[in-house]
Amino acid sequence: MSSALWFPTLGLLAWLCCLSLESVQGGKILVLPVDGSHWLSMKILVKELSRRGHDVLVVVPECSLLMKGSDSYKTEIYKVPYTKDDLDKSINALKDGAFLKPPSITDLFVNVERLVNFTSMQVKGCESLLNNHPLMTRLREEGFDLMLTDPFLPCGSVLAHMFSIPTVHFLRGLPCELERRANQCPAPPSYVPVAFSAHPKAKAFMTHGGIYGVYEGICNAVPMLMFPLFGDQGDNVHRMVSRGVAEKLNMYDVTAEKVVTALNKIIHDKSYKEKIMEMYAIHLDRPVEPLDLAVFWTEFIIKHKGAKHLRIAAHELNWIQYHSLDVIGFLVIILLTVLFVTFKCCLFCTRKCFRKGTVKKKKE
Repeated sequence: MSSALWFPTLGLLAWLCCLSLESVQGGKILVLPVDGSHWLSMKILVKELSRRGHDVLVVVPECSLLMKGSDSYKTEIYKVPYTKDDLDKSINALKDGAFLKPPSITDLFVNVERLVNFTSMQVKGCESLLNNHPLMTRLREEGFDLMLTDPFLPCGSVLAHMFSIPTVHFLRGLPCELERRANQCPAPPSYVPVAFSAHPKAKAFMTHGGIYGVYEGICNAVPMLMFPLFGDQGDNVHRMVSRGVAEKLNMYDVTAEKVVTALNKIIHDKSYKEKIMEMYAIHLDRPVEPLDLAVFWTEFIIKHKGAKHLRIAAHELNWIQYHSLDVIGFLVIILLTVLFVTFKCCLFCTRKCFRKGTVKKKKE
């Protein structure tokens, strides 16, 4: 083996050994998740951190959709000013707006109102947690090293600020790239594929096009039949269809015949399987598994008491600099100066031309 190939390979092996062997001993991690599918992916990281010896405490509301206790980690349940029936009604209203009929312009405002109502319920739960002074005092005295939270809702970030502990954000993304604008720490991009699409006899995977379902199809090399509903799903589905690994059906006018036709096309047209195999090979060709990478960054923050060197410089800018108002003002001044000089030059040339014409008339 040539030295040009030997040294990079040796360095990669050494880095992988350090990543797998050197871990933080007994870190105390406070977890404040977001309910629903967000929790399903975060739970995998929480269980892995607990398995590696960290003391993990998950704070959950007494009424939730999917967040429950587990033998893999400790839970702290807090009271909220709504019932399970209230939560179910809010979720069912969102489902009805997405499933029953195609959204129209008028439905847009109704669905926004339903989303606001659901989010307001979560905000009330957060306020209930923050105003629970005995619980807040007890959590503060625990001396946690880290807050692991999903910034889809700000409660975890607020709590971390109150406790003065570093934060690891766990999410794919927020609308309008808000997570990039407000990011103050590394956000470990982690996902782990789930369950049935990994079966060796699976020929097609039917999904609504959520990002976790997309990753599941890719990581198990199964072509997809997709039914986008809302959010990022339309864009996710478009990307998969354009790459030739999926077919799209409209949820609102789907029939058994359309489903059968699409499934037959996906199963019997070999190009779908060939292209998803290419994506599978590219996607999994990495030196570190995503779960291990997520654990590494979480332990990195604990080990170094935060990651100030990774904090983006934008946080040090004042309001004028952050919004580039100084640059905009400078460019406006230049533009006005150029316009003023151009106007004066045109005015000067115009006067010169009129003067020459007047002199000629007087001579005649």
